[in-house]
Amino acid sequence: MVGNLLTLLATALSLLVVDLAVPGVDIATFPAAIIAAVSIGLVNAFVKPILSILSLPLNFLTLGLFSLVVNGFCFWLASVFVPGFRVDGLVAFILSPIVLSLVSTFLNKYFAERQVGVLPEAKPEV
Repeated sequence: MVGNLLTLLATALSLLVVDLAVPGVDIATFPAAIIAAVSIGLVNAFVKPILSILSLPLNFLTLGLFSLVVNGFCFWLASVFVPGFRVDGLVAFILSPIVLSLVSTFLNKYFAERQVGVLPEAKPEV
């Protein structure tokens, strides 16, 4: 449970970094970032696998580069459902999921190394 909340928090913080780093992405508030993180998770869980299977021939022909378009579309689709989260332009469409992935991976590894949220008595003994 704590791990899921930390992942949600890391994704929300990553979205705020994307807002700062990528032109064309606008997130109004931190609660909008949290809702956007949930929306991205749901879109990636339910829509992205279907799009990935349907776009498999194009992905094969482009040697995997079409997956950037699929990721961008899923990122944009998540922004449609969240007020206060907007994605405008081709640069934001392609670059935002890449930056989000890099920052989110860094934050998740940071939380895992620090074992944030794990009580000292809950650590396994070696």
